[in-house]
Amino acid sequence: MTLGVYGLIKPTDLENLDFPFVYELSNGIRVVHQPMKRAIGHCGLMIGCGSRDEFPAEHGLAHFIEHGLFKGTTKRNNTQVLSRLDSVGGEINAFTAKEETWIHASFLHEHTDRAVELIADIALHSTFDKEEMEKEKDVIIDEINGYKDSPTDMLFEEMDEMIFPSHPIGRSILGTEETVKSFKQKDILNFYKRNFVAQNMVFSYAGPMSKEKLHSILEKHFEGVSKGNSTFNRPDYSAYKKLHLKSTKEIHQAHHGIACRAPHLHQKDRHSFILLNNILGGPAMNNILNLKIREKHGIAYQVDSNYSPFTDTGVFSIYLGTEVQQLDKALKLIDKELAQLREKAFNPKTLEGYKTQLKGQLALGQDSGSSLMFNNGKSLWVYNRINTMQEVFEVINSITPSDIQQVANKYLNPKLFTSLTYLPAE
Repeated sequence: MTLGVYGLIKPTDLENLDFPFVYELSNGIRVVHQPMKRAIGHCGLMIGCGSRDEFPAEHGLAHFIEHGLFKGTTKRNNTQVLSRLDSVGGEINAFTAKEETWIHASFLHEHTDRAVELIADIALHSTFDKEEMEKEKDVIIDEINGYKDSPTDMLFEEMDEMIFPSHPIGRSILGTEETVKSFKQKDILNFYKRNFVAQNMVFSYAGPMSKEKLHSILEKHFEGVSKGNSTFNRPDYSAYKKLHLKSTKEIHQAHHGIACRAPHLHQKDRHSFILLNNILGGPAMNNILNLKIREKHGIAYQVDSNYSPFTDTGVFSIYLGTEVQQLDKALKLIDKELAQLREKAFNPKTLEGYKTQLKGQLALGQDSGSSLMFNNGKSLWVYNRINTMQEVFEVINSITPSDIQQVANKYLNPKLFTSLTYLPAE
């Protein structure tokens, strides 16, 4: 589940948390500052572009650039970049998603200036040295091949392509061996200059530093960022046709995926769908699919569901790993549980229990400064606001049995499902 859907704020100890400050730097970068009475600080720069913002010839370029950010700047070589926080016991890392890229760090509070300066340096002044980038191509190709060794990863990537055919959001974040090998420095710099601009950035912080001090540090280190005029490459997606495919792999058990379109981040029924997904196959061991298929019948090592919302679309999926001879039985049981959700509304008392569980999970998930930092940043980017815990809980509390049944019928319709099965080669 995507916690950023709510922009949730909730550590366990409310005395250690104040409501976050939201403001804008003079260059236009939006900032969310979460005060926390802890010795550790967390901060991150979210750039609101990801793999879906690539043009066809750029497939995998956003992720490639994420790697390149650590290969040297105008004032640091790659070793100096990597050791800048490591030398004081801190950590810096980055990741690329479909719609965003993050550069983030965790550190002792006294090294906040060092962390912010380093993030600003690699975000604004990376050189993408030709020799270093050529070496990194091999690293990323190894990463691509690593995915091919995992049938689960392969299945989800192929299902994305089936759900979003010929659409940027359906492509692998990593790219392909062919596209990665084709990247030239000019391609890197064009994408970098187009997207790493102030209007595409949110800076998120969680830690004990005062708002005034952090504001001063941010203004100093991000002074040179281009305000930019980025134009997103985000074509509308409307054409969806279900597909059902089977293939054989060098594997030992069957892997089966079911997927369909789901609410996007701005749809009101996303809240009900989040709860529905949590009930059906969420992280808790008492979800319906786990209890009915794994625990009761013992015919699946892994069965779960997942909901991934984006700004203009969403994906719901169910994953099942089981022995080939048990596959048909397991699929019939899944169909039975989905039909139950569509045909029969939950008892209000039962649903209240599920709501309590979700609220507890969300609260526990926010018990770290890094989680707060990520979710506050994502919320500010998507909704331009941060919701309070009370607001989040009010939304959850307002969901009715009828709401759950309605989204089950709207989205979990077998006529809308795409499916993909991997079977062991004989």
